[in-house]
This record gives sequence, C-alpha cells and structure tokens, in this order.
Amino acid sequence: MIQLYNAILFQPLLNLLVWLYNLIGDIGVAIIIVTILIRFILLPLSLKSMKSQQSLQGLQPKMEEIKRKYKDDKQKQSEELMKFYKENKINPMSSCLPLLVQLPIIFALYGVFQKGLQNSSMDMLYSFVSKPESINPMLFGLVSMTTPNLILAIVAGALQFVQSWMVFSKQKKSQDKMAGMLGKQMTYFMPVMTVFIAMSLPAGLAIYWITTTLFAIVQQYIMSKKTGITGVTAS
Repeated sequence: MIQLYNAILFQPLLNLLVWLYNLIGDIGVAIIIVTILIRFILLPLSLKSMKSQQSLQGLQPKMEEIKRKYKDDKQKQSEELMKFYKENKINPMSSCLPLLVQLPIIFALYGVFQKGLQNSSMDMLYSFVSKPESINPMLFGLVSMTTPNLILAIVAGALQFVQSWMVFSKQKKSQDKMAGMLGKQMTYFMPVMTVFIAMSLPAGLAIYWITTTLFAIVQQYIMSKKTGITGVTAS
C-alpha cells in the first residue's frame, strides 16, 4: 500500500516540484504552479459538483415539501428524499468529492515538505530530473516552506472566510432553519479551523491552500457570471 502511495502520489509530486525548482529556482513558486496544475486537472470534477449543487438549489422547495410532509417519520422522510434524488439524478454528496480527492494530495505534499526535499529522498527522482545540490526552502527568500508560518495561516483562513461567505450570502433563504444555522456556523468555523491547521503544518501547505482557495473563488465568480450559478462551492 505504501509503495502504491509513493508511486502514484508522493514520487510524482516530488519529481514535479524538483523539476520546477530546477527550472525556476524558487520552491514556493514551484508549489504555486503545482497547485494550479492540480486545480486544472480537478476542474471537470469541480464543475460537475457546481452543477449538482445548482440542481439541488433549484429543487429545494420540493425537498422542503417532502421534509414537512414526513416531519414526524424520519425514516420515511429519508426514504422519500433518497427516492427524490434518484428520480432527479442528483447526488447530494457530490459537492464533497473535490475536497475528498484533494485530501490524499495534501497528505502527499505534507510528506514531500517534511522529508521529500531532503537529500536522502533525491534517490526517488526520475532519470530525466536533475538532482539539485541542495534545495532552498524559501519563498522569494523570505518565508521557509518547511516550517509553520502564522501570517500565511491567517491569510489562508481569511480566504477561506471569503469563499464561505460567497457561498452562504448568495444562497436563497432556506425554510430549513437548522440548515441555515449550520451554514452560518460553517462560514465562521471553517476559517478558524483552517488557521489552526495551517499553523501546525509546513508553510508550503498554507501556500497550497491559499492558491487553491483563490482559484476556487475566481472559478466561482466566473461561473456565477457566465451561467448564473450562485451560492455553490468550488472546492
């Protein structure tokens, strides 16, 4: 299992980062480029997720009607909702899929930042990737990518708040008060969690999260202008 993980994620990411570092000379910029490439690879999945959420938003009144009709029978309510999803070809969990796909990538990047950029791991480079004498872990010569950085953690949290606010503020008011309350809580909870997690991880992961969130914000803005999709995540 570990060998498969190394072959599919760890080694390719390590080689791509080192190859870009050899080309650019800045590991932080290399991380930003890798993040953008990953986002473009995941773009079809993100667009599918956005369309699914758009469909859910349009069908919200019917879903609320089912909830009211079977409010005293939770089992029947769940059965009718699942039947409704199936009839309308909606997967309510599809919005989580882009994030779930990113988790293994984040774990692999963590391993690369912690151990992969050390000389002992350079033996994992492909034959066409030149082995650098050493890798300078600094972004623009200012911030180390291998140690936690409070400022980058705060920036990551602030951008997470912007994305969450874009999602919640444009959603139509739901008749489900619990869902509305949960949305408000997530708007503030997710940024705090982002800061807390980023503070304890290498700054390279904060750069990854900042870049991927910025990409998501821009993607969400463009899609809302072109197609009228609002209040949907683009994680």
